[in-house]
Amino acid sequence: MTGATALVAVSGGHHSIFAVLLLGLLALVMAHALVVEIQRQARRRSQVAWYRTDTVNTILLGCWALIAAATTTTPYVALPVRAISALLAAGYTAACLYFVMERRRAVTSPPRPAPAPASAVDSRDPLADSTPSV
Repeated sequence: MTGATALVAVSGGHHSIFAVLLLGLLALVMAHALVVEIQRQARRRSQVAWYRTDTVNTILLGCWALIAAATTTTPYVALPVRAISALLAAGYTAACLYFVMERRRAVTSPPRPAPAPASAVDSRDPLADSTPSV
């Protein structure tokens, strides 16, 4: 959706500057959401090894990068669309590499201890038992 929104912002048709800016801003917000989701998927602790879902995520990001790169090299596409496609190809490639690095780091790092339950934490005020000075 990020790439499609960015392409709509610069592709054919007569868009006002407001529409182009709004669609560009929407594409940036969706790109941020994509990065946050990549971080969440890569840092999950429920799976402690590289699984099929990790391979699928990597392949999807790689395919999007290849499609954007292929659009960049197509000669009959307008120049603004080719420029956005080049940016998307670089962005999807970076996202793919980022996912692989973060996931490998999460898989190889030692497990963190589980947080203590709320009932086990002493919620008393340490100063409540002290006697006030006169």
